[in-house]
Amino acid sequence: MAPMVSTDRLLAFAAMSFLLIIIPGPSVLFVIGRALAHGRRAALTTVVGNTLGAFALVVAVALGVGAVVERSVLVFTALKLAGAAYLVYLGIKAVRGRGALHAAAVGDAGPGRGSLRTVWEGFAVGVANPKTMVFFAAVLPQFVDRGQGHATLQMLLLGLVFNLIALASDSAWGLVAATTRTWFARSPRRLSLIGGAGGITLIGLGVTVAATGHKD
Repeated sequence: MAPMVSTDRLLAFAAMSFLLIIIPGPSVLFVIGRALAHGRRAALTTVVGNTLGAFALVVAVALGVGAVVERSVLVFTALKLAGAAYLVYLGIKAVRGRGALHAAAVGDAGPGRGSLRTVWEGFAVGVANPKTMVFFAAVLPQFVDRGQGHATLQMLLLGLVFNLIALASDSAWGLVAATTRTWFARSPRRLSLIGGAGGITLIGLGVTVAATGHKD
């Protein structure tokens, strides 16, 4: 039987992924920093690296953590609650540190970098992004249809959906930042507001993760 994810699960996962992706976390901030410092090409190559790094996390979860979580309700519950708590923590941290977002985004000015190096740096940020790690480990297994089997392939498919959304969203962030470099740099309050809104959304996402999940 071919691995299938129901339309309802796929759409729900895509919606939750979108909520997480649009929040300016470490990867988005890195893309914005590259765009402001080095322009459009650096932003887009950074996005490619970020996406590859995030998909490496998907593979790791699908082949390792996901299999353990799928078989143990206790592990699943503990991981879900730990992930939810960490998302809330990241949200509080983002709200408290929103004033530093502007300085972090524009503080990387310097000579341009080669495309391969920019891709590699983006990969390093993507694979080490704690927000994405928590999401894949705690949330991804919730959307696997155990009755269909092929849990690993289902997680890879869902992870691909996440990364396609991330590719589009992060590219948009990078292109907007590259196009409006002066506008962003002149107004620290604009990035501060973005950071605060993102933090509040993270807190809400953490609460949602804690309150939902498989009952079987």
